[in-house]
Amino acid sequence: SIYWFGRQLVLQPGQFKNSLFVGQWEPYEEGPEVPVPVALRALQDWMREYNLKEFSGYTQILIAPGYRFSITDRLITNFHQPQSTLLLLVAAFVGEDFKKIYDHALRQDYRFLSYGDSSLLCRND
Repeated sequence: SIYWFGRQLVLQPGQFKNSLFVGQWEPYEEGPEVPVPVALRALQDWMREYNLKEFSGYTQILIAPGYRFSITDRLITNFHQPQSTLLLLVAAFVGEDFKKIYDHALRQDYRFLSYGDSSLLCRND
């Protein structure tokens, strides 16, 4: 969400005074690309302008296949149940390889859900 907050500050200067919000489908909408360093600088400048040492924002982003990851290239997560939004996150992150990863986990009897085994995943672009 940090990238999307910064992107908003670049594309809509002066719109955000107290809070930041990213809607569920905003990352999927067409619009100009904002380089990561520019978005992060805008967020830093915004914090300086409002004399903030920390900030919080609200996001409804749904990460599913088609999502463009801007900053993260590694993900540590556990194994999620079928048809969950968390499995959509994994599928968006590693692409079709998520099927191979989950097949391996099932064959090796990995534990799933909150107290189960975890994995380190690398982004597949």
